[in-house]
Amino acid sequence: MMLPLNLKALCFVVANRPIIRDMSCEITAGPKTVILGPNGAGKSVLMRLCHGLLHPTSGSVAWHGRGRQAMVFQRPVMLRRSAIGNVIYGLRLAGVSRKEAESRAAHVLEAVGLTAIAQRAARVLSGGEQQRLALARAWALEPGVLFLDEPTANLDPNATRDVESIISAIHASGTKIIMTTHSLGQARRLGDEILFLSDGRLVERAPVDTFFRRPKSSEAVAFLQGELP
Repeated sequence: MMLPLNLKALCFVVANRPIIRDMSCEITAGPKTVILGPNGAGKSVLMRLCHGLLHPTSGSVAWHGRGRQAMVFQRPVMLRRSAIGNVIYGLRLAGVSRKEAESRAAHVLEAVGLTAIAQRAARVLSGGEQQRLALARAWALEPGVLFLDEPTANLDPNATRDVESIISAIHASGTKIIMTTHSLGQARRLGDEILFLSDGRLVERAPVDTFFRRPKSSEAVAFLQGELP
């Protein structure tokens, strides 16, 4: 298992503009962690720093233990292959044998409800189907940690419910979930703990019920009252 994840004095600056400011915290296995904050707070950048897609300007991101991590974006990139081909390709890149990759791919497509369209070209699937496929592709890797950046931002309510159900199933299978969302309802439904960011800083951290009932910071109060975008 890769966790805990330790952020120490983490900073990220672009063109002399601080995006993440002196952030320190430890993220442990178990609870589903939801990162909330207004637009421009640094949520997506923090996810990319943790996943290794960006490198800190200063400070550090330190993983403990060994394992695999994966990330799913709000607009997943689909390869020019069938749905099942997308999953198999990712597994083969990870060093999984062809036989095992085919078995795992079939299993996760069944788990996300895409068996009937396994042979369909991934790029012609609906937005909801593509997001379920992206989750299946990540889940097949059996990651210790799965980062989700606004996974339902572009989906209708039915597709959102499907994706939320899959996220819960992935967590139940033993994968740590770290996600961002703009939906306060989704944060309540899926989150166990909230990390609240404002202006690149970690302003507040609390269990989900505590955060929504008794926010401690003025920034969190303003955000929950809709005074921050």
